[in-house]
Amino acid sequence: MKIAYVINGPAHTPMKHFARQLGITHAVTSPFSYNFAFNPFAHQWDYMILREIKQEMNDYGMEWDVLEGVNFIDGVKLGLESRDEEIAHFCTLLENMGKLGIKTVCYNWMPVWGWYRSRLNIDVGGGATVTGFNLDDVKDAPGCGITISKDELWANLKYFLEKVVPVAEKNKVKLAVHPDDPPVDCIAGVERILTSSDAMWEVTQLVQSEYNGITLCQGTFATMGENIPAAIRRFGNAGLLHFAHFRDIQGTATNFHETFHHAGKTDMYEAMKCYYEVGFDGVCRPDHVPTMYGDATPDMPAYAVNANLVATGYMLGLIEAVEKEMGIRK
Repeated sequence: MKIAYVINGPAHTPMKHFARQLGITHAVTSPFSYNFAFNPFAHQWDYMILREIKQEMNDYGMEWDVLEGVNFIDGVKLGLESRDEEIAHFCTLLENMGKLGIKTVCYNWMPVWGWYRSRLNIDVGGGATVTGFNLDDVKDAPGCGITISKDELWANLKYFLEKVVPVAEKNKVKLAVHPDDPPVDCIAGVERILTSSDAMWEVTQLVQSEYNGITLCQGTFATMGENIPAAIRRFGNAGLLHFAHFRDIQGTATNFHETFHHAGKTDMYEAMKCYYEVGFDGVCRPDHVPTMYGDATPDMPAYAVNANLVATGYMLGLIEAVEKEMGIRK
């Protein structure tokens, strides 16, 4: 188990300092979080762009393990004419990640909306706020003029995987698809498909490969109503758990809010223990934390700095407890 921090551009500079102070040596980031003014013609998949970010992480004593956030493949998801060009860019990204030793890419299959919240400042006490979603908030929201069926989304995903999995295998970069967040059937007219553990499993079976796996986002699996330890065992024992988001929620897919890591509905100790039981040696990061009173980054809902530190301490405590129980640590 390797704890990592999200370092998304200059706004997350404090996290690099805190990482060094706490001994966190693994980083998760994405090129689209950076403004490369020195090269206005640069693309997210360019070798030199990736190399520059990797060097920045290394200078802070961190290793860039996961590229999370690919925002240039909506044409593939929607089956547009641009899809083959976008797939070619994605393959270039994989090739350059392989050259640089960046081991995992986390992508999603949520066209148009991405991860979606209808509320960004739900008070959970003491001035701490969290994000949340209520389907009733968006039931009358106007559509975006784009419609696509579930069958089309599945067909487009298979087309994508058939093209990119061989490139991932050749370059030894793991694909880790993120579930739909929130895991509801449709938002403002746009369908969703990755809304259950079975659906996530189906992705891995479309093109079977040890490099075609998932991001186990605990919060999203929890909103699905899935048993988190069972999900960890299912994908971990199959060797398809490539990346994990350690977070929790209260509620259901149609009405939920984020929580502090210790205050949700998941047995987090049992979850941590399961990662060890299945031999998970990948990266796990704290995710979707509250914004606390006086936070240094109050304008970054779900990615504020202070509660990330709280989550880190909680995770380190769970790791110590599990390792002592399993005889790994005295």
